[in-house]
Amino acid sequence: MGPDKARHGKIRTVVQVTSGNFLEMFDFFLFGIYAKSISEAFFPNASEFVSLMSTFLSFAAGFAMRPIGALVLGAYVDRIGRRKGLMVTLSIMAMGTALIAFVPSYATIGLAAPLLVVFGRLLQGFSAGVELGGVSVYLAEVATPGHKGFYVSWQSASQQIAIVVAALIGFALNAWMAPAALAAWGWRIPFFVGCLIVPLLFALRRSLQETAEFASRPHRPSFGEIGRALTANWLIVVAGVGLVVMTTVSFYLITVYTPTFGRNVLKLSLSDSLLVTIAVGISNFIWLPISGAVSDRIGRLPILIAATLLALVTVYPALAWLVGEPSFGRMLAVELWLSLLYGWYNGAMVVALTEIVPKSARASGFSLAYSLATTLGGSSLAISTWLIHATGDKAAPAYWMAFAALCGLVASLAIAYFAAQPAAEAAAAASA
Repeated sequence: MGPDKARHGKIRTVVQVTSGNFLEMFDFFLFGIYAKSISEAFFPNASEFVSLMSTFLSFAAGFAMRPIGALVLGAYVDRIGRRKGLMVTLSIMAMGTALIAFVPSYATIGLAAPLLVVFGRLLQGFSAGVELGGVSVYLAEVATPGHKGFYVSWQSASQQIAIVVAALIGFALNAWMAPAALAAWGWRIPFFVGCLIVPLLFALRRSLQETAEFASRPHRPSFGEIGRALTANWLIVVAGVGLVVMTTVSFYLITVYTPTFGRNVLKLSLSDSLLVTIAVGISNFIWLPISGAVSDRIGRLPILIAATLLALVTVYPALAWLVGEPSFGRMLAVELWLSLLYGWYNGAMVVALTEIVPKSARASGFSLAYSLATTLGGSSLAISTWLIHATGDKAAPAYWMAFAALCGLVASLAIAYFAAQPAAEAAAAASA
């Protein structure tokens, strides 16, 4: 096989394996864009705060299911295979998307409406519990030597395409539809689009091949063995949670929360907020693979430490400057700065996590750490809304992101310690 053909084959594999990420993030992001309309349709209340909080709590409910999905589906992926696991997660996710798209409003079927929406979110959360882990592990195992960071970074980069597409659809609908029609039923259109692309995603994933690394293993661990491996390496899982908290909190704040923050807090137009979100998605898409590639050259740790320290120092001053005199220009500048921090951190973080989790439980361990952290990160919309309400400080979401950055910094130092242990033990054995 010639180099061009091999390169094209790798590109095709990356597109196939990351296609499910598109559906997950496309649907999740739509919740942020249309949070107000969803709250009015399924969680009506005289208090806008209560209605919006109910919507964000239903959004967070899906994340509460992720650790369960990570354990159940992650063990399945580690035992049965990467390819089959990714097909299962896509199937479950598609069911959750379809359910949310077609559920009638509270005015039509009463209490059943919010219950069905929450059930759809639970299905999505269950499948997403291993989707990111399965994709990241697959990319790590098919990466060419010395380029693992670059390959794995496309897991997160693929999500940015979904954000840009969702924001573009939202921007177009906002321009073409009357506000009343958009609030009443137009917000469902992007969810229908998500349902329509499901067959294409299935077609892409069906032709995936099992990774050579997994296929060559002489022993497939049982569910019990996977559980014991996770228990024995619980400190690594905890460190992984700390790593991912920074990623998930910053990601949901600069993408999913941006339309709500711009519209409800800064009182900017939805169009302005969506344009900023489109710019953030493009920025993320650029920085993620660059960071992954640079981490292959200089290591993961320098990037992780630099990004978390910069976030700790700058996030509150940046948001305080924005809310002091809200404008499209200021919001764009602040969000692009936070996008740079997120992109550089996450580009190095995801591959670092795949490297510290034991091979026998790689999908389970990665997915469990990611899911536990995402339970916190996915609650960022509700936490940010509550912080602003409780403190009266419109820049209060910065406190939450600064806490996440601190978690990332401590966890980065912890994984550096874990990584140094085998080398120290080998040196001691050699000198004995």
